[in-house]
Amino acid sequence: MMDPPHVDMSSEDPARPANPGTFLASQCGKSGHAQARVGVDFPVFVVLPAGGSGERTGLQTPKQFCLLLGRPLISYTIQAFERVSWIRSIVVVVAKENMDLMAAIIGRFRHDKVRVVPGGSTRHRSICNGVMALGEVEEEEAEEEKENKVVIIHDAVRPFVEEDLLYRVTMAAQEHGASGAIRPLVSTVIATTSEGFLDHSLERAKYRASEMPQAFMYSIIQRAYKRCTEADFDFGTECLHLVLQYCGTNAKLIEGPPTLWKVTYKRDLAAAESVIKDTLSRSACIITGGCSHARMLADSLYKAFCNLEMELDIIPDVRGDNGSRIKAWNFIQFSMNDSDLDKVEATFAAVEGTNQTLLHPVVVIVVHLRTLDRWAAEPTAFAELASAAKLRNILLYGVHLQQSKDAEHWARSLSKAAELASALIRERSEALVGQLLQT
Repeated sequence: MMDPPHVDMSSEDPARPANPGTFLASQCGKSGHAQARVGVDFPVFVVLPAGGSGERTGLQTPKQFCLLLGRPLISYTIQAFERVSWIRSIVVVVAKENMDLMAAIIGRFRHDKVRVVPGGSTRHRSICNGVMALGEVEEEEAEEEKENKVVIIHDAVRPFVEEDLLYRVTMAAQEHGASGAIRPLVSTVIATTSEGFLDHSLERAKYRASEMPQAFMYSIIQRAYKRCTEADFDFGTECLHLVLQYCGTNAKLIEGPPTLWKVTYKRDLAAAESVIKDTLSRSACIITGGCSHARMLADSLYKAFCNLEMELDIIPDVRGDNGSRIKAWNFIQFSMNDSDLDKVEATFAAVEGTNQTLLHPVVVIVVHLRTLDRWAAEPTAFAELASAAKLRNILLYGVHLQQSKDAEHWARSLSKAAELASALIRERSEALVGQLLQT
């Protein structure tokens, strides 16, 4: 991963906007994204302060705009909120000189819930600008919505935030007026004398680190910013303290997961990229083609993938409404005979038609079912299809799966097929593109 001297979005093809898709995989069969949040029946908004200069990274580019796998860090954070259906819109606050860059990122990665506003000279001034920008739309809101509106404040450089935590801080804010995520302290906090000697230390068990996200009833955080002093704006950093001091609102604190870490130093960018790569390689979408036999095989393969901590979705095809459900960059398609290669080509076209991003190779694995007397696909035709797909930044692999009536033998074959498919997804080996591999 190299840090560019600047982020030039104009080099991208404007005719082919990219869909951010998803990058955080949940445990197999336990995806939090699919859970209906029927309790969120009030308007929820987000403010993402992103006006920092990134001095602690030691890089010329502010860390929120550094590229991870060809995409700015802030785009991943925005996506984490856009995928939450009950969040209405997101206000991103950036330095005035980065307004055009942020607009280009929004257009390139099709962020359709986002509004950009200029930031201030300090963190609190930037957050205040974002909060006040939300107040500009109050005239269009019903009176009940104005009273119940909740705003989530989150750092633009914390891309790994789960819907479950967002839900918990949102509901706590709606009940108590304010809430925030916390984590146990890793190091003991000490105070020093003016001469540089130890004064005293704090008992670590009694204290917690304040993290993001934080959530507030909009009327409370708005009132706090209207009442705070210039000293608060210049030197303060804690929103929970503002609402306590100026509104008397004591925030409900919620223990957050270890994934809440913030990209602060240069090494954190490498760690974030590693996390993104790993999560992208742990999800796939099985396409059954609407065949009942393939659906049964998909269910069996699903169990084998769960044992490998891979997250799978199963859909009949990638057309129409099914195409809109695509969350993975990796696909597994069943093939019963030679003519099914035409369906594979149709899958390529459909994936491209959903604006699935091709900044990075999409992996398609065709599982060919074969009997003892015949192969399910002709190797030459398959290799030619894979060669053409590679030009479209799609890596096509084939796996031959031997059908067997013996239950034990069949279970072993499925397990081996899952292991092979998982390895292909993780490694993306170009040397194996177009080959028909046997289990």
